[in-house]
Amino acid sequence: MTRQEYAFDSSKRGMFHIFRAFHLRSSVFICGFAFLLACTSALAQGKDKADLLVTHGTVVTMDAQRRIIDDGAVAVRADSIIAVGKTADLEAHYEAGKTIDAHGAIIMPGLINAHAHAGMSLFRGIADDLSLDEWLNKYIFPAEARNVTEDFVVWATRLSLLEMVRGGTTTYCDMYYFEDAVARVTKEAGMRGVLAETIIDFPAPDNKTTAQAFDYTQKFLDHWKGDPLITAAVGPHSIYTLSEKTLQDSAALARRNQAPIAIHIAEAAFELQQSREKHGVTPVAYLERIGLLGPDVIGAHCIWVDAADIAILTHFGVGCTHNPSSNMKTAAGVMPVVDMLAAGQAVGLATDGAASNNDQDMFEEMDLAAKLQKIARRDPRALPAQQVVEMATITGARALHLEKQIGSLEAGKKADLIIVETTAPHTIPMYNVYSDLVYAQKAADVRTVVINGRIVMEDRRLRMLDEPGIIQKAQEYKKKIEASLNAPPVK
Repeated sequence: MTRQEYAFDSSKRGMFHIFRAFHLRSSVFICGFAFLLACTSALAQGKDKADLLVTHGTVVTMDAQRRIIDDGAVAVRADSIIAVGKTADLEAHYEAGKTIDAHGAIIMPGLINAHAHAGMSLFRGIADDLSLDEWLNKYIFPAEARNVTEDFVVWATRLSLLEMVRGGTTTYCDMYYFEDAVARVTKEAGMRGVLAETIIDFPAPDNKTTAQAFDYTQKFLDHWKGDPLITAAVGPHSIYTLSEKTLQDSAALARRNQAPIAIHIAEAAFELQQSREKHGVTPVAYLERIGLLGPDVIGAHCIWVDAADIAILTHFGVGCTHNPSSNMKTAAGVMPVVDMLAAGQAVGLATDGAASNNDQDMFEEMDLAAKLQKIARRDPRALPAQQVVEMATITGARALHLEKQIGSLEAGKKADLIIVETTAPHTIPMYNVYSDLVYAQKAADVRTVVINGRIVMEDRRLRMLDEPGIIQKAQEYKKKIEASLNAPPVK
């Protein structure tokens, strides 16, 4: 071999060793990287899966211990809450498909509006500063006869839902006409509802006879049976608009179908007077006598009740709803909330309909509920802030007989929660979270709303409702309603 050939051969051997060394190092690097990925994957696989993780907020649980968790978090899978705790703990334990940072905000159960008439929002402001009986008989019943159709109810309900979602309401109890359509648009909006078809002893917009009303209600109950968001109910209006037979038949229909019963009870002084004159007893005692009361009943208002009535309502497990704005505006009276809660009565908080309120703002109702009891009882300690938040959440759930599903942030319950900002000037400083929610926070502070595990509003952007379209339709209906109010009476 020549010197040149040897040099060339040595060069080839050198290049081979260099390449071999590089290949070995590369293989080690690749194997190491693959091992690292495998470890990371294994660690990730070691975490439980969550669909949603809401982190770094002040969690107001409303559970039995009324825990408030600083830098807290809530984990959600499908439609349910799977964990509530410190952010660090939940982030270490769960891998989420989506994470929402709630820094500078409160994470709390969605608000429960325990009595509303969503289909009446298009009548907002048509008749104000009137007593309840005059408001109903001279203005509302005639306006309904002239205007209420299924399409009217659809758009009025959408308008109500728009307002409620923006204000942090995740569940509402409704009582109106065309309730099957109300259920449809409620479901479309992603809202949870206990929805009662109204039964009344005179021709109604959807059913002209009582027989038709019962037939419609049965089909309505059948249609929505077992739905995850909609609880179909029976809504006998009141003792002053229904005969004893219709009241009893309404209760029987509900109980055959294991459906709730929503009814106005002892709402005004005239109702109490009529009941005593006609039946010889209070409205509550009369409803007990005819067998309507039970643990499936949701009684709206319950203002004109005495100690014996409260004992009856509590004994039968009736849920009652307090509507401070509406009751104040119609001068219907002051519900004895403090006495009822002390007796163990489940009292929820509600707006009533926008025609008598005139809004559906649960933050306003919390504020007024506390202040109304204080002034009525001349006691600043009456109905403290924490009790009011309870009425808007867990106690409201009890009033609707849904406390096993909603009303608090606990593992196993439905994932209904809201994020409420605490960074606006009117919320700072925050020393007590309950005080802030009742006396300082506004509906506009609600940033994000989750219902049944689905985000229906995020950073104030609605996902399920067409706000511009709803507003436009409401303005169109305003013109029709104004024209109808000046029309000759309906015969």
